[in-house]
Amino acid sequence: MKKLILLALSLVASAGFAAEFPDISIADLKQAIAAKKVVVIDVNGAASYASGHIPGAVDFASKGADLASVLPADKGTLVVAYCGGPSCSAYKRAANKASELGYTNVKHLSAGISGWKKANESLEK
Repeated sequence: MKKLILLALSLVASAGFAAEFPDISIADLKQAIAAKKVVVIDVNGAASYASGHIPGAVDFASKGADLASVLPADKGTLVVAYCGGPSCSAYKRAANKASELGYTNVKHLSAGISGWKKANESLEK
């Protein structure tokens, strides 16, 4: 019985953590990019970033330690982090860093770069 209760509590805790950063759709992200109202952070690593990333995205591998230098002064600005796809959790490093810096509108593109490519969206190199 104790094991069942612990399992239930851990599931509730992990579900709450997963919801910490709300998801954003590809369509909504495209609108925000077009309106120049978002900072997008790629957390896939330097090699992946160089081979193609969401247009305008910042490479977390090269800017992570100094992320504040590429984020705007307005802490309410939309910040979107992404990594490989739905099962990738590396985005949390950038999302957590932005939150620690005081940004309050941090979201996650759960589709990741794989979903972006699958949707035939353009890449920037």
